[in-house]
Amino acid sequence: MSLLKAEPSAPVKTLEELFAIAHAMEREAADRYAEISEHMRDAGNAELAAVFARLSADEQGHLAQVAHWSEQERGKAPDPALIRWKLPETFDDEGVSITDPHLLSAYRSLAMAVRNEERAFAFWSYVAAQAADPEIQQAAEAMAHEELGHVATLRRERRRAFHSARTRAAGESGSTAADQDTASLERRLAELLDQQSAQAVPAEQSRLKAFADEARRHALDLERSPISTSAGPHLPTLSDRPEVLAELLSERYLEAVDNLRDEGEVVRVQALAGRAIARLAWLRSDLPELEAGPGD
Repeated sequence: MSLLKAEPSAPVKTLEELFAIAHAMEREAADRYAEISEHMRDAGNAELAAVFARLSADEQGHLAQVAHWSEQERGKAPDPALIRWKLPETFDDEGVSITDPHLLSAYRSLAMAVRNEERAFAFWSYVAAQAADPEIQQAAEAMAHEELGHVATLRRERRRAFHSARTRAAGESGSTAADQDTASLERRLAELLDQQSAQAVPAEQSRLKAFADEARRHALDLERSPISTSAGPHLPTLSDRPEVLAELLSERYLEAVDNLRDEGEVVRVQALAGRAIARLAWLRSDLPELEAGPGD
């Protein structure tokens, strides 16, 4: 059960408990997708807001199906009080709710949703395998079958999103983050941090200047010895927000580490990734204060 972070702590004993568990899982997914949709809408990413709103609506539909099944089989709605143990985590937003919306894509969002449905399938398969009552086993197998259908549907949507993004990227022109090598992105980040430093309060200027100098050193190192990364998240134009470029660079370094085979290169790029993540963490925590500027 490698898809699950933890196995259920006890077998499901009654059909009422099974309905309660299913209802709680679908409710969490519907609510979390709705929250992410709102986050995307607030950030001005209407396309992804629509993707997550659709995912939330789908989960609301699943929620209604579970409630109807419970009413049909037991004559009452699912009762959360019947859940006897803490549910294993089957929903994971994989950092989407805190990732800058400019770095997300429909493909990545749908890939996350696919993995959530796969975890739900694994959960119900486990419940079915552990059930002592044939009625519980059959119901859990039916739940697993439903989740497998959701996986297939989301995989198809994910493929469409992938091909749509490739077509859109091929048709766009101008300077994009996808066109930029990692050294150029570090150099651009250094320029933005220098600009922030000039406007920051004295207490923050030295830290920003240090990060800018570090980015220039990274750029020189990468020009001498480039690393292989994919285009990563697609940005229509190069962002003028330092935290966006900092997050993009972090993702590129982490992706490169996963694909490298040379041990020396792995150590080198891990060091770059570590510094990039530290830089991103600081920018995320301090940038609102920095953008206010002196006297604001």
